[in-house]
Amino acid sequence: MAKNDIIKAFCFDTEIGVLGWDENRAVSFFQYHPDFLASNKYINLIPKTRIIQRVKEVQVFKKFNSETFRGLPPIFADSLPDMFGNIIFKTWLESNNKNFDNISVIEQLAYVSNRGMGALEYKPKKEIPLSTTINIDEIVEILKNVLEIKGKTSAEKLNHKALLNIFKIGTSAGGARPKILISESKLDGKIIPGDINYSKDYEHYLIKLNVDDDLAFNKEIIEYSYYLTLTHCGINMMDSKIIENRHFATKRFDRIAGEKMHVLTATGLTGWDFKDPNKSTYENLFELSLFMRLPHSEIEELFRRMVFNIVFANRDDHLKNHSYIYDKLNDSWNLSPAYDVTYSLNPLINYKKTSRALSINNKRIDINLEDVKFIAQKYTVRNYVSIIEEIQSGIQFWRKCANELDIPLKIIDSISRDFVILQRTAPKI
Repeated sequence: MAKNDIIKAFCFDTEIGVLGWDENRAVSFFQYHPDFLASNKYINLIPKTRIIQRVKEVQVFKKFNSETFRGLPPIFADSLPDMFGNIIFKTWLESNNKNFDNISVIEQLAYVSNRGMGALEYKPKKEIPLSTTINIDEIVEILKNVLEIKGKTSAEKLNHKALLNIFKIGTSAGGARPKILISESKLDGKIIPGDINYSKDYEHYLIKLNVDDDLAFNKEIIEYSYYLTLTHCGINMMDSKIIENRHFATKRFDRIAGEKMHVLTATGLTGWDFKDPNKSTYENLFELSLFMRLPHSEIEELFRRMVFNIVFANRDDHLKNHSYIYDKLNDSWNLSPAYDVTYSLNPLINYKKTSRALSINNKRIDINLEDVKFIAQKYTVRNYVSIIEEIQSGIQFWRKCANELDIPLKIIDSISRDFVILQRTAPKI
């Protein structure tokens, strides 16, 4: 592609506009397709968060030049691979004799094309050969090699064809840990790549792969124990399972009943960089949820998740780990199911103080009942006492699950020491 790159953005088979990047001026621009504006359909597809205006003129963006957005309006930057995806993308390009540094951000979206998370698609696309089957064990072995050489400049010892498979199903999942997208046939259990397929005849999974054979514990099994506890505590999360007793698989909430769902993170909706501590607050999440006109039951759900993250020491609850789903029938938004909820530290290391990604009542450490009560009163969560009690009652349930999953006792004890008891007895209201 040329240095002044342009690409078309689609959603639900409808062209919504063109997106461009001017390398010389280091600015991006977006213009709605006039037919999309005239249709008056999907008016809230791009929410009115004062970033992209619903006007016919070209809109120029100069302030999103951080590593998170790479110059793009946040709604489209949400489609870009995160840390792990970029490692795979870079390695695959090098195996194909291409230089990652010469690939523009728009060209990277052309590789994402119609393979990304959510429902946004980009054309013209980079054509990538299709494949029919995948072997998870083979993928794990290749990934070990990829991660082994990630600091080097050459990927010559990796097979290009094998890398292609991982590139397609591993660059769109996002996050820092190794992930792939797969689709599992409801009829015969056959597993195929999950980058293109969204048929209702398949279950669509995001799989977090365990590639750390040398660790004394399995991060993916720990995350599964958290999933079991989350659902026990009444928190909404997609059905999940363990594959081969080592990999964590969770159903995708952006692929439902044979349809793609339009999903954006809190960062993608607002332009709040998830690495910016000044924007990273639970109060901002609650305010965003109110702005998006979520029902009060979902405000209470967000509060329940916040309490769970405090009690169970999930400190990596940053703004990209909270998402919203667009309801195209009602032209409205809802809170997505919870995801990426787990113990976020290394249980083999004795940490003295670790701060939260999202602050609560201007605090990132030593969160207490008064801080939680402050949030509850500010956002009218009247049953906060019972919610706290329900979450804290999940601690014993988690220990039971962890034992049944054969998580080593020293790991269970180490994680448990980080749990936070917000209230010993019910306070007077």
